[in-house]
Parts: sequence; C-alpha cells; structure tokens
Amino acid sequence: MPYFTERARTYSECMERIRSLYGNDAKILLEKPVRKGGFLGMGGREEVEMTGVYGYARPEKPPMPPADLEAAKRQVLAAAGKIKPDASIQAVLKEISNLGGAVRDLQEKLDAKSAKALAVPGGIDHPALQRLEEDLLLNEFTPSFIKLLLERARREFPLNELDDYEEVQKRVVLWIGEKISICREPEQPATGRKKARVIILVGPTGVGKTSTIVKLAALYGEPDRSEGILQKQVRLVTLDCYRIGAQYQMQKFGEIMGVPVNLVEDYDGMKRVLALYRQDVDFVLLDTIGLSPRNYGELGEMKAILDACPARSEVHLCISATSKPGDIRETLKQFEPFKYKSVIITKLDETGRIGNVISILAEERKSVSFLTTGQGVPWDIERASVVRLLINLEGFTVDRGALVDHFIAKEATGD
Repeated sequence: MPYFTERARTYSECMERIRSLYGNDAKILLEKPVRKGGFLGMGGREEVEMTGVYGYARPEKPPMPPADLEAAKRQVLAAAGKIKPDASIQAVLKEISNLGGAVRDLQEKLDAKSAKALAVPGGIDHPALQRLEEDLLLNEFTPSFIKLLLERARREFPLNELDDYEEVQKRVVLWIGEKISICREPEQPATGRKKARVIILVGPTGVGKTSTIVKLAALYGEPDRSEGILQKQVRLVTLDCYRIGAQYQMQKFGEIMGVPVNLVEDYDGMKRVLALYRQDVDFVLLDTIGLSPRNYGELGEMKAILDACPARSEVHLCISATSKPGDIRETLKQFEPFKYKSVIITKLDETGRIGNVISILAEERKSVSFLTTGQGVPWDIERASVVRLLINLEGFTVDRGALVDHFIAKEATGD
C-alpha cells in the first residue's frame, strides 16, 4: 500500500488536504506536531504532520433497489425456516469467526509496525543513526561516503540492534576499513640481473615530499639484522633546483645518512643519472618539484623529464592529511598523467580527522602505500595499514585487536 505524509496548520486543514488528495479511504497511522521555520529551535510555527496509507479499501457493491431488497429478505427468511442447525456448519462458522479475529490481530500488528517504521522513515531518525551521522561528520567524511554508510546501516541493522550503539560503531568501523585499499610492496625477482627500483614522489607544494623521500631512503637503506645482510645501496635524486635552499637541504640529509645526492635539471640529465646507477644500486629515490595542480605548463615540463625514467618506475603521489576535500580531489585528478601507483598520506600527526582522505581515496579507488607522522627523520614514516588509519577515528570505539584479526589476512593477500 502506498504511504503519504502531509502537513498543515491545524488538524482540520490537514485532514481536509488528505481527503482531497487521497480520498475518503485514506487511513491515518501517525499524527505528530512539527515546527516549521525558525532558527536553532527558536521561532517558527507549529504544524500538524500526519502519515498514513491509502488505496486499500474494497469497492462497495451498489445498493439493491428496495423491491429487490424486500424479495431477498423473504428468500433468506424462508431458507432459514427450512434449514436445521448442523454441527458441522456450526463448527465451520466458529472457525471462520476465529480466523476473522486472528486476521484482525495480524492487521493491528502490521499497522503498529507500519506506524513505527513511518515514525523512523528508513531508520534515519533513529537516535543511533543520528549519532552515527554526527560522528562521521565530526571525522570529516564526505557527504556521499556518509550516505553510503547510513544506507548500509539501515539495510543491515534490525531496529533492536540499533539500541546497542557501541556494537553499531564497531560494525561501521569495519565497513570503513573495507573501503581502504593498501598498496603492497612489489615482489622482487629471485634471479636475474639486479636492477634498481626507481621510486618517484610527486605532489603539490608543501605536502612534505622532500622530508618523505629522505625518510624512505632511511627506511629502504636499513640493514636487515634478521638475515645479517649489508645495508642496501640507496641514491637520492632531486629535480628541485628552483626552491631556495631545497638542494642544500637534500645535500645535508644525504651527508647525515651517507647517501649520495644528484641534481637533475632536464631529460638528458635524468637519463645519465639512471644509466649510472642502473646496475650498481638497489634504490633510486627521486624528489620532484612541488607544483600547483593548476599549473599545467610546469606539470607538463616535469612530466617530460620523468619520461626518461624506466616504465617500471614506481610513482607515489603525496597528499597532506590536512588538505580540504576539494583540494584532494583536484590533486588526484591533475596528477593522473604521472600514472602514480599509490598515495602517501603525509602530516598525519597534524590532524585528528582523516575521514576526508579515507572517503575520497575510497571513492576514487586509490590505494595507500606509506604514512608520515612527524618531522623526525628517519623515524616518522611507516607502511600504511588499514588498522593504523582506523585508530585515528575520533569518537569511535575501536577494538584494535579485532581490527588486526579482521584485516591482517586481507592486507597479506592484497584482497
């Protein structure tokens, strides 16, 4: 049966409107006062809101003409005088009476359930879902991402389970985690000639590319103490010859870590450096110029230089966790020509609300490879994980052990 909801200033006006729109068979299931207008709960006027169903009444038979009605009465009376009461007939009549009562009880329950559902249309007005929406907004998830989570909650949570908000939160945290994609480290060939892994960082100005590339150099250059092998050979390359002090900063980092640093200014210079290191080192880490996503000319020039890198090069786009949603979307779009394989989320320590990054990366189907959590070199970097991102959610009950158990297999297999 179709439902309706109408409002008017008074009960009489509301009933008159319902009768005119839906006919006399309309049935009112819920009536409540509502406030229209005003600001922050003040002012405005009170109205009546009615919710109900229509279109369920059976068409009535046309009344019989008086003459026919009298004739029918006589026939019924005559038949009643001829038919004697029968036990089987009485039993059938009793069953019909009982069935009628059961049908009425069922109808009353259905009407009550319909009224309850209408009082909470789609579950959106349930206190648990209102609170969930507030918590998601607090973490700055995008409206479209919040809408998807609320729709899933309405589908999968029975009304009685919504009363346990802590359990609701735990389930929703898992749903958020399922939307996060982690980029795994590529497998290295067991045999054959060694070729350097070329890792390139791109991104807008101010996201921390230089400090991140140095942290990666320290991370990849650490000796594997478990196997007793020597430190891997790492080289740093920078294209940033424009920013004041950028080359000096990179050189100082290189001296501290004992890593050679090369400055490249054009396509031919990139070719020479990569040819020099191709067989002799394990990693070539390349820092690029910080550019505005709207500076199409300079983006094109930098892309032309990076075309000198081998096709197997790994490009990572750096995104600051403090960026606004619109800026993140624009950055993801404008750096697409560089064919980045994943995103590095920087400055995670500078914000407690990363719903904007999680939701936009999920909507754009981008994976995350690393997280940076401070200015300390080389310590403040870690490989990305679903659990690490989820424990940053503000106001949510997060069971870290349960999350590890749930996502450890997923991250190990890349599913």
